[in-house]
Amino acid sequence: MLSATFFAGAWSTLKDSDRAADRARKVTDALVPRLKAAGVPIPENPSTLVKINAATQLVAAAALATGRAPRISAAVLGATLVPTTVAGQAFWDETDPNARQQQKLNFARNVSVMGGLALASLDTEGK
Repeated sequence: MLSATFFAGAWSTLKDSDRAADRARKVTDALVPRLKAAGVPIPENPSTLVKINAATQLVAAAALATGRAPRISAAVLGATLVPTTVAGQAFWDETDPNARQQQKLNFARNVSVMGGLALASLDTEGK
């Protein structure tokens, strides 16, 4: 069940990566130069980055849903959710009160999902 939101969100991102890239641009423009300076080979195109993130989410969600490497899958999903949340639910940038409230709710939901993923990634009983 924990992986369900990733199937829907990642698929939607892959279908409309340009819209997602526009939202991610602020984050990618700040992060990519720092990572490149540290020697990390990373694409610069925001559309490519959101597609990679979405594909990673689909693979990790499938692995988590089928019980394959659940701890690693949960950790990967949690890691991919951080930039997704910062870029996609930036309520602090919203000027419209209704949109701001919706973004706050989505942000809180993502933080809750991150908590569940953190627990799943630390679960040694399920292996």
